[in-house]
Amino acid sequence: MSARDDLSGTPAPDCSGERARLREAAAAAGNEELLERYAADYPTGPHDQPQSMCPAFGSLRVGLRMRRTATVLSGSACCVYGLTFTSHFYGARRTVGYVPFNSETLVTGKLFEDIRDAVFELADPAKYDAVVVTNLCVPTASGVPLKLLPKEIDGVRIVCIDVPGFGVPTHAEAKDVLAGAMLAYARAEAAAGPVQAPREGRAERPTVTLIGEMFPADPVAIGALLEPLGLACGPNVPTREWRELYAALDGVAVAAIHPFYTASVREFEAAGRPVVGSAPVGHDGTAAWLETIAETTGASPAQLAAAQNRFLPMIRDALAANPIDARITLSGYEGSELLVARLLIESGADVRYVGTACPRTRFSADDCAWLEERGVMVRYRASLEQDLAAMAEYDPHLVIGTTPVVQQAKSRAIPALYFTNLISARPLMGVAGAGSLAQVINTALAGQARFERMRSFFEGVGSGDTAGVWQEPPRAHPEFKARFRRQRERARARSSVEEPV
Repeated sequence: MSARDDLSGTPAPDCSGERARLREAAAAAGNEELLERYAADYPTGPHDQPQSMCPAFGSLRVGLRMRRTATVLSGSACCVYGLTFTSHFYGARRTVGYVPFNSETLVTGKLFEDIRDAVFELADPAKYDAVVVTNLCVPTASGVPLKLLPKEIDGVRIVCIDVPGFGVPTHAEAKDVLAGAMLAYARAEAAAGPVQAPREGRAERPTVTLIGEMFPADPVAIGALLEPLGLACGPNVPTREWRELYAALDGVAVAAIHPFYTASVREFEAAGRPVVGSAPVGHDGTAAWLETIAETTGASPAQLAAAQNRFLPMIRDALAANPIDARITLSGYEGSELLVARLLIESGADVRYVGTACPRTRFSADDCAWLEERGVMVRYRASLEQDLAAMAEYDPHLVIGTTPVVQQAKSRAIPALYFTNLISARPLMGVAGAGSLAQVINTALAGQARFERMRSFFEGVGSGDTAGVWQEPPRAHPEFKARFRRQRERARARSSVEEPV
């Protein structure tokens, strides 16, 4: 896990060593199979992994949002501090359990005993349905064997996962690590006998399960789209309660709205549930998605026509009534970046580039093809450098991106919006989503004159190491840089000579 978990999105060295060394240690400690599975589920790409916050934040977030679920972290104190700080920054109101360790308890195995004691102390069936125990980087690299913990204590489920920064590329995919582990547990329970019904009772119509964290209005919009097909909207995975997992597995089909939940998809397919990609965004996306759902679930042509005839004209009118006239580059790490780009294009925007920190999967193939047919550059596992290069190349009127991308855009007097807080936190699906982005985007575009006034006001104060107000401009000393560069080169040369053969 990363040495610190800040909100800047910039990478940092690990507090306990280099990522490659940790990976080798984890394999030597018996976790090679785990790392191989993560490498297959969450492939990285041309570079190691995108710049993002600590991956474990994703799985921690999922557990903290669930009712009657306790969360325990095992990792370096600095890592746990960063994770708990960020969790509470994003509104968590639940205690995060922590099992501290030192070199002695880690080496002697006392850490595992401490974790076991903590789990037994927490496992109160009056308070919890499940306890989630998460190994961070150092315990994973050291082979702390969470799999030896009991699967259940007094009726409380014990769910154990490893979420090392050297094995899980992004916090978005870490959500899938925990969601997949919970689905696997729930599927085994359902196969063994009767399970608890949903809190609201079973749906009267067959349901479609949704995968991916969404704006709360989106499942409602999707439910309205499904009604003419004789279907209802099922639970949203990651779920908010354990009993919802059974209902999710009971759906007639599964919609991978966020396409990177590989472990979750594996559990649904093992349960015999078909999984479809893309999402009902915009006119074209909604039409295609309804066709796929109808074909997958066996809905009749008349039902499909009824759904399309009811909603497609309304979506077309909403798009026309909320136009966006701007050149835009877009990037993020939530997994819905391609869907947002489709919606922007149908609203009239000229989208040139879409970067996502998530990997390419078969469930985003249709969205990628649709965008590329319209001349959009789509970059999976995009790095910060690629996002910034796209901004420089396409000279956009508006930039949508992560925190460092937005910072760079505003420093260049380009209006910019943070994807996570201002774009993905809005309805995107169906009729409600068709006009949801225009207001925030057009408001940001209208601020261009303000940016120009600010740039003019601060003109001449310098940038980088010359930023600020000076009586005299700072004088560069290239001779110092050259001297220190030679020193570093000599140190590297000595290090390579001294390494054992």
